[in-house]
Amino acid sequence: MRHGVFVKNAAVLTVTSLILRTIGIFFRIFLSGKIGAEGMGLYQLIVSIYVLGSTFATSGISTAVTRLIADELVCGTARSVRHILRRSILLSLGIGLVSTALIYFGADIISVYWIRDMRAAAALRMLAFSLPSMGISSCLRGYFIARRKAAGTSYAQLLEQVVRIGVIALLIDRFADAGLAMACLAVMIGDTVAEWTSCAHLAIRCHIDKKRMQAELPIRAETRSPVVRRLLAIAAPITAGRYLNTILRTIENILVPNSIATYCGSKERGLSEFGALKGMALPLIFFPASFLSALSTLLIPEISSANALHQRGKINRAIEHTLHLTLLSSILIGAVFFAFSGEIGVLLYNSEDVGRYLLVLAPLTPIMYAESIVDGILKGLNQQVSSLKYSIADSAIRIVLIVFLVPRWGMNGFLFIMVVSNVLTSFLNTHRLLKVTGVRLQWGRWIVRPLLGAATAVVLTQAVIHLSLFSGVSGIVLTISGILCLCGIYCVLLSLLGCIRFSELHKSLS
Repeated sequence: MRHGVFVKNAAVLTVTSLILRTIGIFFRIFLSGKIGAEGMGLYQLIVSIYVLGSTFATSGISTAVTRLIADELVCGTARSVRHILRRSILLSLGIGLVSTALIYFGADIISVYWIRDMRAAAALRMLAFSLPSMGISSCLRGYFIARRKAAGTSYAQLLEQVVRIGVIALLIDRFADAGLAMACLAVMIGDTVAEWTSCAHLAIRCHIDKKRMQAELPIRAETRSPVVRRLLAIAAPITAGRYLNTILRTIENILVPNSIATYCGSKERGLSEFGALKGMALPLIFFPASFLSALSTLLIPEISSANALHQRGKINRAIEHTLHLTLLSSILIGAVFFAFSGEIGVLLYNSEDVGRYLLVLAPLTPIMYAESIVDGILKGLNQQVSSLKYSIADSAIRIVLIVFLVPRWGMNGFLFIMVVSNVLTSFLNTHRLLKVTGVRLQWGRWIVRPLLGAATAVVLTQAVIHLSLFSGVSGIVLTISGILCLCGIYCVLLSLLGCIRFSELHKSLS
């Protein structure tokens, strides 16, 4: 693949992700103002079921489609690509319809015995209708990623977000007047309409692109192999692991607010603290990860194609550049959240609790970001089974710790569990990647010196913004100025410490 195409796709996905995350953050601020922290907590519980249902509906098929079509584009035909896509869509549609029936008819049982709040039932029934479209969309997105046409998925995501927010904005006020149950129903109506709109958009673009693909591919002898078998060989381990992992995560999301309620003696407070962490603080932590998310998505077909051609050197160079960039940028992001956690929490959500959660999670930012990237690389190397094993073990450990610690320590106990969990999972995934590829971490240049630069930048920035000349500056201006100052100092220090070499950056893109 030409580096220019990769950079272009990375730029498209980065800009799209940045726009979506920005819209998403402001939408969450808007939504929290309408339904409060308790409503955000209930919404997060419904979302946990939403994630479980979408995992069942998509069945790990997107990664399988991306890898199979990426391989076919190297050594197959246009007809074989279309055959893979048709079979995967039919398989996903069937699974999606089953998942729709399970959630629709089981909404009351899920609300009573899982969420333990009947206010969730109506919203669950509505979200069930979005699941078939998710399965189809996952196949189409896999196709566009394999084709190295990021715009195909980006436009669909933007359209989906615009439709979602538009529908919810139209409905939320009149629905919220009838209580939290109806407010959550309004949100699920918006999600369902948006998912089907995005699916239709992707289908139209895919139909147009298939004609171009046929003209681009050279004529080859067709060697058709059983598509469903190949799909399941990749998707089945991902799917099985995701099912189990998502079920465990759902159990975790249900246990946490109930355990906090046991600690503090109030169900409303338990939901509020849970909503502040999962619905407000964590989305902020992952907000800047736009470029890294693009890299993770694009690396799967690139590494899969290089792996199929036994280009080990190319794979290792891509991994080294990606890990280096991920660690440098995530250490900066963690430093920003550490230095300005209180200001960000108050400015965006008017909540000191959100600021406290950001302060605790900030040192974990490099670990969480690196884990996300490593997971994408492992999937491209056909190592998804190992990654899922670690994730399942992590979820099981978290649940055990939640049962014992959170009723005694409350939210502080859960924050401690998050620290232990993220460190463990990141270590296991990274160890597996290094073992499989033979890549070696450059501890000093990638981690130690950037951490030293970040710590120095934080200290210098705090000293600068506390000068008397900033005494009359408003909070938002001071915070933005401080963040820009910290970023500038960090970049200068990286250059001085030899962590960034512009000749390497030019070589990696040329």
